[in-house]
Amino acid sequence: MIDSATLALNPALDWDALRARFAADGRVRIRDLLAGDAAERLHAALRGRDDWRQVINSGDKVFELDRATRAAMAPAQAAALDEAVRNGARHGFQYRYETLRLSDGDGDGPAGDPALSPFTRWLSEGPARAALRRLVGAPDIAFADGQATAYAPGDFLTGHTDAVPGKARRAAYVLGLNPEWRVEWGGLLLFHGDDGWVTGVAPGFNTLDVFAVPQVHSVSRVAPEAPYRRYAITGWLRGARTPG
Repeated sequence: MIDSATLALNPALDWDALRARFAADGRVRIRDLLAGDAAERLHAALRGRDDWRQVINSGDKVFELDRATRAAMAPAQAAALDEAVRNGARHGFQYRYETLRLSDGDGDGPAGDPALSPFTRWLSEGPARAALRRLVGAPDIAFADGQATAYAPGDFLTGHTDAVPGKARRAAYVLGLNPEWRVEWGGLLLFHGDDGWVTGVAPGFNTLDVFAVPQVHSVSRVAPEAPYRRYAITGWLRGARTPG
């Protein structure tokens, strides 16, 4: 279990420089975010889990499959599911990856994974929240929500903006937890420009990518050559909930 009391920001981070980069580009990568061995412990916690649930959308509907269910699928069933995912990605919004949901950092909403949810609580209070408010230029950030994600070979997330009415998403974040990763293995966090230019970053380790919402972005398909899943904790920095 991750203890929020043992999580701490790297004291060497230059928050003035990071804020300037975010203000200029609408996004920034923070390297060596966590002090001590916290990133190593988080990575070990994710790799050690076998209760991941694969999430796949079909339009607005979301389907969840645990590993045992997928392993029990007949070859024809698995092939049909893969084809449906490919068809969805050709012209619309489509994703496939594994998830473990975390509790919202304000203590409201559905209960999340008890072993991992201390991370979102830590982001939602004290020095971490103060630093992120300053970074984003949003003093009304009240809490972070989140999920752990694992992208296996073939998994991806097509372009979208993260803009959802009523969610008060000020920025999105991705905590990279990949000690080893090659660009050629895919799983890139990509930002889509209006002029056809695409920029992005490869999965990192102990890196926090923060980017403004709305902003069109995607996660490229993880290549079959990748020897590991792409591990991360992702979510949004949100304003206070609206009553009702």
